[in-house]
Amino acid sequence: MFVGRSDQLGLLDALWRRPKASLVTCRGRRRIGKSTLVEEFARRSKARLLQFEGLAPRKGMTNGDQLSEFASQLALQTREPEFRFHGWTEAFSVLAEKIPATGRVVLLLDEISWMGKYDPDFPGRLKIAWDRFFHRRKDLVVVLCGSVSAWIAENILENTAFVGRDSLDIVLPELTLAQCRAFWGRRDARVPAREKFDVLSVTGGVPKFLEDVDPSLSAEENVQRLCFLPEGPLFREFDAAFADVFGPKAAGKKELLRAVSGGSLTASEIARKTGAAANGALTRILNELVLAGFLAADAGINPETGRPSGRTLYRLRDNYTRFYLKYIEPNAESVKAGSFRFVSLGQLPGWGAILGLQFENLVLANLPQLLPLLGFDRTLLLSAAPWRNARTARGRGCQVDLLIQAPRSTCVVEIKRKAEIGEEVADEVQAKVEALGTPRGTTVRTALVYEGSISPRVEADGYFDFLIPAERLFDA
Repeated sequence: MFVGRSDQLGLLDALWRRPKASLVTCRGRRRIGKSTLVEEFARRSKARLLQFEGLAPRKGMTNGDQLSEFASQLALQTREPEFRFHGWTEAFSVLAEKIPATGRVVLLLDEISWMGKYDPDFPGRLKIAWDRFFHRRKDLVVVLCGSVSAWIAENILENTAFVGRDSLDIVLPELTLAQCRAFWGRRDARVPAREKFDVLSVTGGVPKFLEDVDPSLSAEENVQRLCFLPEGPLFREFDAAFADVFGPKAAGKKELLRAVSGGSLTASEIARKTGAAANGALTRILNELVLAGFLAADAGINPETGRPSGRTLYRLRDNYTRFYLKYIEPNAESVKAGSFRFVSLGQLPGWGAILGLQFENLVLANLPQLLPLLGFDRTLLLSAAPWRNARTARGRGCQVDLLIQAPRSTCVVEIKRKAEIGEEVADEVQAKVEALGTPRGTTVRTALVYEGSISPRVEADGYFDFLIPAERLFDA
């Protein structure tokens, strides 16, 4: 199943109009569908696809192992004898000779960071190959793809040797809620929004995870099958995937993710919580986690001053990672023993609290679809991000699920998932509005994005400028 990605396919398709070859980088978390996007692009373009993937790192691996695997993949796709390469310049030279002389060709170098891991001069050799062998070739699109986004950023996008050579950089996001509906197929109309939210709160909009969802089963059955059985794909996914992306440094990075699994923190707060040094090295690691799609870095505008806040809040943006760290990992031994069983999700201890955070993440991940529902579709935005301040000029702390700021306008958005949402929600939001403080002349509006049963008094009270049932995002 191929779902969505029309924007990215349109950008890729436009490259065929160029008179020379195009160099594309494609980044994103594991399982997000990077390779699938390139394969679909080649299929729709009726192009020949040549696809090469680096070997996952392991102890004792060498550059020779990567070259040997590259040679094997080349022989399989060209049906020619297998070469023995002594270096990457030679390997790319032979590859260029084997590219068909006419017709459209897509060349995918997948998991590029693994491919070049054992040759410190790999980026330079790739640049030489591009200049000598590839870039003059018409109807050729070369795609450098990988899960280690930091490697692509450092070695390609920020490498002065590649300045002016890349044609397109694609950062592949999760699927929107509207696109996720496709995975329920013809059952979609018969499955309540709450059931979908229960599943998506665990999987997020990650295509590979959604492919493992059985639409004929309930949310409870799917979550148990995927997460709480020893053979469940989401029970086994995290450690293996995380190690593939970050290698020997995976354990330290996992601790940083665990630190923010309960809520947003600044770099200094993360340092205090984990015992790490609050220095540039920590900031670089956090930025790697941002590039890899695990964290979001929210800076925002200080609502009191209307100026940049001067600090960054890091939050866990990946729904599956949060769920794994908060719920699957702590129960891992029980799952392995086969004793972690439940009848309904509601029986799980603390399930309501974790779902609230997961639901908030889903809404934030669909911010482009939410903004038009709040009247911000044609407005210049200064900031749209969660906001937290321990103390304001008015002496009160404040935490806002989503604070949207435009010139002379601010919207305080409460995101709530609860079986019964009472009229007290208006008082909670008003307290945040009062604690925020805004520059004189700024209009403050309020919004409630909710999933659950809302008290009729909330609507009758007229406090909220926008009352948005979250299920509307499935149609946005």
